[in-house]
Amino acid sequence: MIFVLSGPSGSGKTTLLEKLLRDKILKKKLARSISFTTRPRRSGERDGRDYFFLSLKQFEAKRRAKKILEWTKYLGYYYATPKDFVHRQIENARHLALCLDLKGALKIKRYFPKDTVLIFVSAPSLKALHARISGRCSRTKTEEIKKRLKLARQELLSRRQYDYCVVNKNLAQATGVLKKIVLKEINSH
Repeated sequence: MIFVLSGPSGSGKTTLLEKLLRDKILKKKLARSISFTTRPRRSGERDGRDYFFLSLKQFEAKRRAKKILEWTKYLGYYYATPKDFVHRQIENARHLALCLDLKGALKIKRYFPKDTVLIFVSAPSLKALHARISGRCSRTKTEEIKKRLKLARQELLSRRQYDYCVVNKNLAQATGVLKKIVLKEINSH
């Protein structure tokens, strides 16, 4: 199974995914896909753990070599799913979890229609989302916050295209809901 989490910046999708991957039941069943990105590394992030940080030239070379399953440009930076990693996990019969935007989620669903579960993660309100984005990083500029909120409004309209929607009002509760979804899908597959 491939579980794709999507949602606006600040919805908590990455945090929820990390919680799932640390769960004593799921950590042996789920692998996290590590994306390529051209954006600068944030404080505390490590290459090969959080992302594979690439220059634009390296990214273009991987795209030309067809080493990318899907990609998107977000706020001026490229993000992509490494093709080899996904295929290796499938060959090794491991379930895979990814955080992607709508375009990427739908592309994965097209490649693996019977094995992909799309999960939309949202904050309880735009006000809560604004607070999360603003508090996320002291370097987040006012213009970037505006861009992220504008994108969030657009992304919220796409949630009907997902198999499930999880509202992340309380992290522990949202993690529990997400875990139930993943286990239900794994057990019924």
